[in-house]
Amino acid sequence: MANRLAKSTSPYLLQHADNPVDWWEWGDAAFAEARRRDVPILLSVGYAACHWCHVMAHESFEDEGVAAAVNAGFVAVKVDREERPDVDTVYMAATTALTGHGGWPMTCVLTPDGDPFFAGTYFPREQFLSLLANVTTVWAQQRAEVLASGAHIAGRLRELTAPGPTDPITSESLAMAITHLRRHHDLTRGGFGGAPKFPPSMVLEFLLRHHGRTGDTDALAMARGTADAMARGGIYDQLAGGFARYAVDADWVVPHFEKMLYDNAQLLRVYAHLWRSTGDPLARRIACETAEFIVEELGTDEGGFASALDADTTVDGVGVEGATYVWTPDQLVDVLGSDDGARAAELLSVTEHGTFEHGASTLQLRRDPEDPAWWARTRRTLLESRRKRPQPSRDDKVVASWNGLAIAGLADAGAILGRPDLVAAAVRCADFVVTTHLVDGRLRRASRHGVVGAAAGVADDHGNLAEGLLALHQATGDARWLGVAGELLEVARVHFRDADGLVHDTADDAEQLFTRPRSQADNAEPSGVSSLAGAWLTHAALTGVTRDRELADEALSALGALATRDPRFAGWALAVAEAAVAGPLQVAVVGQGPTAETLLDTTRRSTSPGLVLAHGEPDAPGQPLLTSRPLVGGAPTAYVCRGFVCDAPVTDVTALERALGS
Repeated sequence: MANRLAKSTSPYLLQHADNPVDWWEWGDAAFAEARRRDVPILLSVGYAACHWCHVMAHESFEDEGVAAAVNAGFVAVKVDREERPDVDTVYMAATTALTGHGGWPMTCVLTPDGDPFFAGTYFPREQFLSLLANVTTVWAQQRAEVLASGAHIAGRLRELTAPGPTDPITSESLAMAITHLRRHHDLTRGGFGGAPKFPPSMVLEFLLRHHGRTGDTDALAMARGTADAMARGGIYDQLAGGFARYAVDADWVVPHFEKMLYDNAQLLRVYAHLWRSTGDPLARRIACETAEFIVEELGTDEGGFASALDADTTVDGVGVEGATYVWTPDQLVDVLGSDDGARAAELLSVTEHGTFEHGASTLQLRRDPEDPAWWARTRRTLLESRRKRPQPSRDDKVVASWNGLAIAGLADAGAILGRPDLVAAAVRCADFVVTTHLVDGRLRRASRHGVVGAAAGVADDHGNLAEGLLALHQATGDARWLGVAGELLEVARVHFRDADGLVHDTADDAEQLFTRPRSQADNAEPSGVSSLAGAWLTHAALTGVTRDRELADEALSALGALATRDPRFAGWALAVAEAAVAGPLQVAVVGQGPTAETLLDTTRRSTSPGLVLAHGEPDAPGQPLLTSRPLVGGAPTAYVCRGFVCDAPVTDVTALERALGS
């Protein structure tokens, strides 16, 4: 019999709808039930594509004995971390504080008031049963100590969210960040630090922007070396495109196979910008293939993009990690024949010993094939064969924040690479998210099958979606996207900043947890404060709204200490700071036709991180940069302004290149 989770819109919660555990969704009703029964809350947090979440589900939550112990002594609450990042953030802080590490699945025990008094991650079945028994005993026999401990932990965590010193990110601190990254850069294998290695997408964007502003060849070399190593390794899907979440080794060979929208959206943008900086055909190919993966594999019927493909593939009823993707030499021969199979094995580093489990290998492409036509045919044949295998499940919820990242990546790549189909995909996505996720003027976090959920949007939903809409406005010239971005940013200003100017993850009228989360580090995606800083900065440059520039500077100052201490966890903050130091460089192109398109293409080739672009007819409504910008001599015209001081208008490419400094 299905439990309460059967009515959820979260694919992760739906995975647990048939558990014998009497699960509740997060909410007042669950806490009221815990108070009525006088039992603690067992909080389990995970996400649909998480391998170890599946393992714990099969070992424990599907087990009748474990379920009986949970149901007898606890109110069990299941949370999708991607749908409720606020809940995940505050209890992950508790888990990290209590254990020294974090991860998913996250397992916490709370008082009926929500204070955590025990936390951990994955527990094998026997350890989990022991934990349940011990907590039950302690709750019954040492209640006062438990309540005092929970209150103390909650109090300490509230202190940790108190504001720290402000430190503006200057050109000097940006140079210091480059020095720090150089010390941690893996010269041989790319990336920063050792295994496991995560794609450092925001750090790569910072390096490219720093090179664009300063010409620093070391910054470009670190970005290019890392991007090349990832693209040629097993972390990249050499057949279908798209990146896995991370590599378990230092050489990018063996991935953790889940493929997340937020990673691929950010990396799409990075590779498009890398091609713009270098003209490298590998960067262009990876950008195009990653974009096609996003559109074809993650696209939903409604126009948005699904969250992820699972790390596991179900084979004979059992989840097997990587089963869809790995190959043996014999399998290549079976599909391609003896000669082509051996040739493909050598090209793709598929060995008899294997690079993964059970003698299978991930596919790598450490060099370009000598015969590109042969490789194109072979790639198609292998992909067609692979599609006949069992496929990983798809987490098909649409998250506003991650779709904002996808809109930005598709819009930028489409405009830079001359791919109008990618811009069109970004428009479809933006139209769906804006139409569906904005309810009574407020942004909701997630939807599924076109039905929006109840969870309120958090700060990064507003910042990343605004960022995407501003990129789309610059790609299309459609003033609608500039207007909606401004509305989102005004909501963020009113509801996510407190009286001291600090940006919080949750709105002032959102559900109150035991502490109001305030993330600063850029981890897998931009933090709420850095995403808003970037969007405020771009919006200010496109509209001339000086208050938004002040908000951006204020937000960046709150991140300065972290950026100086460890830039690996402040990649987007540093990228935004590069734009702040370099800009604004405002370019307005008025007019239509081939000459206007040439002026636009010239502008889009600029690598200045502070550049923003407006285009359309003179005095087009809703576009301040086009106001009082007439055609010169009846011809399409470009206006270039630095810091609101404008050069003379130009009508030819050579003059525009001089004005842009290119």
